[in-house]
Amino acid sequence: MKHIHPLKALLIGYLGYIGLGWILLCLPWSQGSGQVGPLDHLFTATSAVSTTGLATVGTSNSYSFFGQIVILALIQMGGIGYMTLGSFILLARNRELPAARKNVARWAFVLPEGFNVVHFVRNVVLFTFAIEFLGALGLFFAFRSAGVENAIWQAIFHSVSAFCTAGFSLFPDSLEQFSTNFWVLSIVAMLSVSGATGFLVMSDLFGSLSGKRDRVTLTTRIILHATGWMIVVGWIGLFLLEPSYRNLSNEDRVLASGFQAMSALTTVGFNSTSIPTFAHAPVFLLLLMMILGASPSGTGGGLKSTSVSAALATVWSTLKGRSNVTFWGCEVPAHRLTMAFSSVVFYVIIFFAGGLVLLCLQPEPMADVLFEAASALGTVGLSRGITGDLTPLSKFVVIALMFIGRIGPITFGLALFSGESKPLEMEDLAV
Repeated sequence: MKHIHPLKALLIGYLGYIGLGWILLCLPWSQGSGQVGPLDHLFTATSAVSTTGLATVGTSNSYSFFGQIVILALIQMGGIGYMTLGSFILLARNRELPAARKNVARWAFVLPEGFNVVHFVRNVVLFTFAIEFLGALGLFFAFRSAGVENAIWQAIFHSVSAFCTAGFSLFPDSLEQFSTNFWVLSIVAMLSVSGATGFLVMSDLFGSLSGKRDRVTLTTRIILHATGWMIVVGWIGLFLLEPSYRNLSNEDRVLASGFQAMSALTTVGFNSTSIPTFAHAPVFLLLLMMILGASPSGTGGGLKSTSVSAALATVWSTLKGRSNVTFWGCEVPAHRLTMAFSSVVFYVIIFFAGGLVLLCLQPEPMADVLFEAASALGTVGLSRGITGDLTPLSKFVVIALMFIGRIGPITFGLALFSGESKPLEMEDLAV
């Protein structure tokens, strides 16, 4: 591994996770009451590692308790990042990280040269487990109050799934039965936003609030503003556009529209209301939010807020007749803008290519098929109800889209076509 490019190592590493998960899910003691074929096991393993949440079979009835533990472990490894957990175990045993492992970790988390990888790995794992523990504790009391059976395991599973923006649920209707439960949806939302923004942003924000830093970095400001405003716009849009929400009380309508907007943008993929019943306008809005996606340093997918912000800033500067692009008085380097536009264009190409192939393979309406493609590539997990009806070839296409979405389309392209030397600065991948 030390003789190949770190991006290729990332690609191989995630393929290894998926292969191992597939083998474990195929074991007899992983099986539940339903009959699940090898292709569906591969689909589930890929969806878990990519933290997507799309599923062709029900998690609670198709897999035993051991199988559910395997899925949760795959979600955790996929969400926390390639090599991170293994590196943490090495550090806990007072062993030094190999240089190759440090190099891959820098590329995986887009860390600048000279950044203390050992310190970062320890902090990100401890941060992840701390947030997931608090989330599980809160969900336990919320689930127990709601009369949920086996509330401890349900709380642990959904806390990890939410923080890693995986969207896997042990409930057959995702979170629809909790559509008016403020505490369940609020805790899941806080976990999802924390995971989607990522450790670097949360650490920067905490340092600023605690007085350790004078102010947050420009990247953190862009991520927080873009994420916040896009959730608000989606929230208002769903509140106004979705007809089924008009039958709810004002409080429940605010809760439902806000949660679903958050779920799409952070790419966590839980649904508190039935997506197949949505009208065309809110479906289109959800599709756009799934494409826009979360923070580049978080567990979510999509185009990433920084890429979208850089592209919009470039358009605005062009319309204003300016030759340079600035954010809050700071000029954005040209190579960052080039990388942002490359990310946007390559993402769109992969989306349309995957969508076109799925349209050729699936008999469902175009809106449902393209929604599925956007959900897979954005590692979201929301569906219009066609996942279980995918043909074998369609499943392979969705598997490929989920895998590319987890790696990141532009990172996937670089891993395939880049040479052994670094083609770009690591910081450029942050867009």
